[in-house]
Amino acid sequence: MISNLKSDIESRRERAMELSQQVQQHLAAGGKFCIGKSPAINPQPAKRSEKIDPETVLKRRPKPISAAEREALRRMADSL
Repeated sequence: MISNLKSDIESRRERAMELSQQVQQHLAAGGKFCIGKSPAINPQPAKRSEKIDPETVLKRRPKPISAAEREALRRMADSL
């Protein structure tokens, strides 16, 4: 069976050859490579901002009405 990805593999091979030539040029010019520390598997989540946007504060849900206010509204509705 012929792979559907053959053209993709061939295009990547060209890029790999370019990179290997650049590596050879770097090493020939006296350059060095070092292997760095690998990143953590599960990095820490981003820190939350301490800044509070004033627009956000205004969009909060209003406090619910108290039982006394609810009773007063019922009496007003009944009187209509």
